[in-house]
Amino acid sequence: MVEQWCIRVPAQQGEEVRRTLIDEGVLDHSLKVRRDGATLLLPVTEQRKGAERCGFDPMPERLVLPRHELVGGIAIMQDHDLAGAEKILVSRPSIHTVLCAAGEVSGEYRTREFEVISGTPTTRTDVIEYGHRFTVDLSAAYFSARLSSERQRILEQVREHETVLDMFAGVGPFAITLAARAMLVVASDINPQAIILMLANLAQNRTKNVLPLLADAHHLTGIIPWRFDRIVMNLPLSGTDFLPEAFRLCKAGGMIHYYSLVSAEGEHLEYIHGLGGEVIAERVVRSYSPGQWHAVYDVRAGEE
Repeated sequence: MVEQWCIRVPAQQGEEVRRTLIDEGVLDHSLKVRRDGATLLLPVTEQRKGAERCGFDPMPERLVLPRHELVGGIAIMQDHDLAGAEKILVSRPSIHTVLCAAGEVSGEYRTREFEVISGTPTTRTDVIEYGHRFTVDLSAAYFSARLSSERQRILEQVREHETVLDMFAGVGPFAITLAARAMLVVASDINPQAIILMLANLAQNRTKNVLPLLADAHHLTGIIPWRFDRIVMNLPLSGTDFLPEAFRLCKAGGMIHYYSLVSAEGEHLEYIHGLGGEVIAERVVRSYSPGQWHAVYDVRAGEE
C-alpha cells in the first residue's frame, strides 16, 4: 500500500466531491478510492484542511484518454478526435455522448455550438451536484459544472431569512442551491430556454422558494420593487456592464458576488470602489485561457 493524504466524505457525497477535486486538479489518479464503512477516502496530491494520511492501493495501468470536460453524461473535447472520442465513450458507463466545442460561449443567451462526435446525438443531460439534479441542454442554455464548489462556498455564507437575486440564473444551479437557506431567491435570465429548464429543475428538486423571472437584467430595477441581501452575478464575459444595476438592487451592507474574466489581479477594483463597493475578497475560480482567468469578487455594497 501507498500512504497519501486523503479527504474523508460520506459515501453518498463521494461522486460530487470527487468531481470537485478533479476540477481543482488535486485528486490523485494514481491511487484507488478506498471505502471505510459509510465513508469514502479520496486520495489527494496535497495536504489541505481536514485531510488525513491513509494507505491506498495503486491504480492498475489505465487507458490514457484525451483531455475532456465532463458535464453529467456528456464529455466535451476541444478537438475533433474520433478515435479519442470512442475511447472516452467506453471509459465509463455513465458517459452517453462525446461533443466537440465548435465555438466559444457567445451571444445574448450565452450559448455555445457543439458537434456530436460519438454516442447519443444530444446536448441534453442530467447533472448530479451535492444532492441536487439539474437537467441541462448545453446548446440551449449556459451551465458550468466547474462552479459547483463556488455554489457551496456562497451557500455557506447565506443566512436564514436572506433574499437573494441571481441576475443571470441560467437553468438555476445557483438559485436552487442557495434556496436551501435563503427565504426567497429571484432567478432572472433573458433566455426563454433557460427559464423552461429552470422550471423543470425547480420541480424535480422540489424547490418552492425560487421565483423565476424572464427579463433583461438591465430592466430589473424597473421590475423588482425591493432590494436584496445578496446578489449573484455569474456573467463573466460582460457582467461589468450590469454592476450599476446590481448596486441599485442591493441593500446597504449586502453582498454582491461578481464573476469576471480578468487578465490581472485587482482589474476591477477601481470601478467597484467608484460605485461605492468594498471588495471583501478576490479569488481565482479557474483558469480560462493563457493569461486570463475566471475570478470572483465578493463585494459589500456601501451606504447610498
